[in-house]
Amino acid sequence: MASIKKMNFNHLVGQKVGTVTLLKELARGGMAVIFVAYQQSLKRQIAVKILPKSILTPVAGKLFQQEAESAAILSHPNIIPIYEVGETRDFLYFTMQLVTGRTLSQLIEMAGKSLVSFRRVLPVESTIKIIINVLDALDYAHSQDIIHRDIKPANVLIETHSQRPIITDFGIATLSRGENLTAGLIAGTPVYMAPEEILRSRVNRRTDIYATGVVLFETLTSFLPLPPFKTTRELLEMKLTLKDRLYTKKPSQMNQLLDEEMDEIVFKALAYNPDDRYADCREFINRLEAYLKKRYR
Repeated sequence: MASIKKMNFNHLVGQKVGTVTLLKELARGGMAVIFVAYQQSLKRQIAVKILPKSILTPVAGKLFQQEAESAAILSHPNIIPIYEVGETRDFLYFTMQLVTGRTLSQLIEMAGKSLVSFRRVLPVESTIKIIINVLDALDYAHSQDIIHRDIKPANVLIETHSQRPIITDFGIATLSRGENLTAGLIAGTPVYMAPEEILRSRVNRRTDIYATGVVLFETLTSFLPLPPFKTTRELLEMKLTLKDRLYTKKPSQMNQLLDEEMDEIVFKALAYNPDDRYADCREFINRLEAYLKKRYR
């Protein structure tokens, strides 16, 4: 089976797919490629995500369809809108909003390279506001029985002009009212993965809260203070054995603009036991908003 990283998609440029014409390749993921496309009917550029049938497996096809369906039923300013789902002879595809901006992971990386020490992390106030918006979107998704399961900086786009954070990639989302396509599998990104996912236990809204807590920690400090590990397996085992002692430093030890209260906020989200985390995204939001009000208003 061909790897998508080695596949050539130049021949697709100029091809019409559904109601749009493909213009240029934008990005590649593990199983799909994203194109910039032009929608003549509305005279706008949008994005098209394509999964080639040459690398299609039954589960991959279902997950791709589930990703489109999960995002399509959600209408929220901080969730990527899906426009159209379709299929050609060679690939499955869906169209979505084209966001002009950078991922949160790119912004964290750019800040970390700053020559000025105090600029090597993103501003605390704007970071908290980003996370509040992410949590608000997740709270809405949870109300629709959808758990994202892969919240990470690479899946949060920051729109250039509005600075609006937009959640993308519902590829392994769990619909509590539908089939769990990843049951029995470890699915997600290890660094942001909640312990219950590693143990293949039932996931719920607190699974997304854990991942968002990791994103908050990383954005506030520029990098995560994890013990050294060589393989993904070692990292997953450390999460299960070290539990609430996984991180070697507190946020306030890494960013002098933070305090012990922020340490408490972050580590409550990262609690090993899901019952020790915030009960839902709204509780997490309330804690962050109270912190903002106390220190920045």
